[in-house]
Amino acid sequence: MNINLVCIQDFEDHAFKVLPRSAFDFFRGGAGQETTLAYNNTAFSKFKIRPRCLKNVAQRDISTTVLGEKVSVPIGIAPSSLHKIAHPDGECATARAAQALGVLYTLSTGATCSIEEVAEAAPNGLKWFQIYVYKNRKITEDLIRRAEKAGYKALVVTVDVPVVGIRLADIRNRFSLPPHLGLANFEDRNSTDLMRSNKDGSGLANYVNSLFDASLEWRDIQWLKGITSLPIVLKGILTVEDALLAVEAGVEAVWVSNHGGRQLDGTPASIEVLPEIVKAVDGKVEIYLDGGVREGTDVFKALALGARMVFLGRPPLWGLAHSGEEGVEKVLQIIMNEFESTLGLSDSKSDQDV
Repeated sequence: MNINLVCIQDFEDHAFKVLPRSAFDFFRGGAGQETTLAYNNTAFSKFKIRPRCLKNVAQRDISTTVLGEKVSVPIGIAPSSLHKIAHPDGECATARAAQALGVLYTLSTGATCSIEEVAEAAPNGLKWFQIYVYKNRKITEDLIRRAEKAGYKALVVTVDVPVVGIRLADIRNRFSLPPHLGLANFEDRNSTDLMRSNKDGSGLANYVNSLFDASLEWRDIQWLKGITSLPIVLKGILTVEDALLAVEAGVEAVWVSNHGGRQLDGTPASIEVLPEIVKAVDGKVEIYLDGGVREGTDVFKALALGARMVFLGRPPLWGLAHSGEEGVEKVLQIIMNEFESTLGLSDSKSDQDV
């Protein structure tokens, strides 16, 4: 491990040097002119930490619980697709790193390692499965059954992709799935073939717009609840109105997210809308957040504003691109150490004091 890589930006800079340009842009890029992507990366600086003093923080506990499960830190790995583009071991390496550190890992439907492969690679780690609702509902139901059987503890339903955002970098690069990779959770060739087709500019856009159900409505959440006993987390909520509808729908958690700035450009940063959503929900469900989290101080601020958990999207990919499982572990350790340091410097013993 290169000791000069000491923060998340160092790992991103390294990824820029070693990944093919189309792959780096796919992971890093946002929608439109990337204004929301920029908001995510700068909005945390608007919130200031006011540290207290002389409260005895010699013993600090950074562990917490999420949906009743103990985790070592209120930091999880958000779902992101195509990890084998960053490293041959793909999502299995990411999951093993998370397991080693007691971190929650969320597997993407669009993974290059299957539900079962990841479960086998990290059998003792806490794992959630992210899912979309497809036009062919049997696909969705089959994926849920496999996740249940493999021991995943919750379903993360992404609700902000009725159609794919206009990602200019992917269109310019004519991004598509590399020939040697496939979408591991799909046995049929249709999904993979769509991801490899870039005749209209982006294989991802072809895949999403051909298969995802843009007619999805709130009543469909009841359908999901009716076919699984797993807790349901709704990911992609940015307004009080939708957060309250999620509570009404009976889900277990709301995940505040703008999809890493990759869907609708011009939306607020996730951290900007977090306080109003937390206030409106008033403890009825757990609240999580992703978007622009790059330092331990970002984690602290999100918790202080009411998030139960904070999720990382791109940083684990930068670690994966550097040195696979070891790189992901290093990235997680950096942010965990920064968070623990922030607790101490702000006179907080645990996330309950934030």
